[in-house]
Amino acid sequence: MTLQWSLLVLGVLFLLALAVYYAWLARKNKPRQAEPAEPGLATSLDARIEPHLSQHPLDGDSFASSPAPEKRPSLDPLIDAVAPIALEAPVSGEAVLAALPSTRRVGSKPFFIEGFNVLTQRWEQPAVGQSYNPLQAGVQLANRSGALNDIEFSEFVMKTQNFCDAINGTPDLPAMRNEVNRARELDQFASAHDAQLVLMVQARRAAWSPSYIQQMAARLGFVMGSMAGRLVIPARSSGLPPVLSLNFDTLTALADDPTQSALRQITLGLDVAQVDRAEKPFERLRELADALAHEMDGMVTDDQGAAVSPEGMAVIAAELEQLYDLLAQRELAAGSPLARRLFS
Repeated sequence: MTLQWSLLVLGVLFLLALAVYYAWLARKNKPRQAEPAEPGLATSLDARIEPHLSQHPLDGDSFASSPAPEKRPSLDPLIDAVAPIALEAPVSGEAVLAALPSTRRVGSKPFFIEGFNVLTQRWEQPAVGQSYNPLQAGVQLANRSGALNDIEFSEFVMKTQNFCDAINGTPDLPAMRNEVNRARELDQFASAHDAQLVLMVQARRAAWSPSYIQQMAARLGFVMGSMAGRLVIPARSSGLPPVLSLNFDTLTALADDPTQSALRQITLGLDVAQVDRAEKPFERLRELADALAHEMDGMVTDDQGAAVSPEGMAVIAAELEQLYDLLAQRELAAGSPLARRLFS
């Protein structure tokens, strides 16, 4: 009996030892999880890195300050006549696209159809695979071609009604007289506050060839534009208008032998309403004009060929700041999507 009891105790001890061994083995082979960061570590790292970013920006800019590429702006009652379109049920993007008119203009004004995306809950241009309810149609009240007139508004009404008939929608069209009056008032404001600044660089002695101008301009950051005889300083984000333009005679730029063509002036331009104030475009315009004049043995003048004094430049800069303020007060800040549409 004593021997049997001893064997039983030894068996139990062996099983306990075996269980402890397998538990230790399983723990040893278990993948380690990432340990939580020490409290305050991220803060201390940020505090050490941030001063270096602010003291050593990349070419005067940082990734954080670069604007993100933007979508086409939605219709806005500030510069558009808008007609809401009620639907009995959501409509597919395919159906909307199929019903769109063949031309997206009413006279000289852009015509828009937008849909409220059922999934994202945002207004957008209709797209395949999406569902919309409701819709809205719109026409721009004014642009550089002038104000929306009675004939253009009537065409807007007809296009909107035809579109609604195709998708079984009901438009709520605004009153023509009210919208045409708004268009005239907006056009008057835009005409009074539309500024396109020009500086010229004139050769003092020897004339320049197109290839020489392009070479000098490229050193200062200009790139080839969309047409011959045009170079631009691009905006920081793709899809935005250029900050500045440089232009010279197109026929000379297209000559069979550009090296034999003679040019005695180039034009630097700034379309104020199209460029964000934060780009400091007028300051860059002055700097680039002075740099080109220095490198190419030229002189900076206004568009009439008269020399521009530093005092004159200061007056222009002060007036430009006032213009920026006026546009911002009207919710048409320079470079904003609405300003770019209105001043186009």
